[in-house]
Amino acid sequence: LEFEMIDELVKIIKERKNSSPDKSYTALLLSGGLGKCIDKLEEEFGELKEALNTKNNEVHEAADLLYHLLVVLEAADIKFEDVLKELEKRKKQSGLEEKNNRS
Repeated sequence: LEFEMIDELVKIIKERKNSSPDKSYTALLLSGGLGKCIDKLEEEFGELKEALNTKNNEVHEAADLLYHLLVVLEAADIKFEDVLKELEKRKKQSGLEEKNNRS
């Protein structure tokens, strides 16, 4: 269920990329290019950090951060499936081992 919902969200983001920025927040973000999308992702991370520190709206802010990460991936032309494949490879080794083996 969870991955289906994220997959559906990824599809919606792709579809909205071609929408009018006047009618779609996603299209507005993507029309600003990768830099604008990254700036918004950084802003949302700050909001999540604040929410975690104050124990207020953490789930809401986490959802915002995840959405904006998916928008950044779309803006950078990175497939979410490729991110999942990378995570799948990593689960067979420790995080420290993976970090030391990066090229």
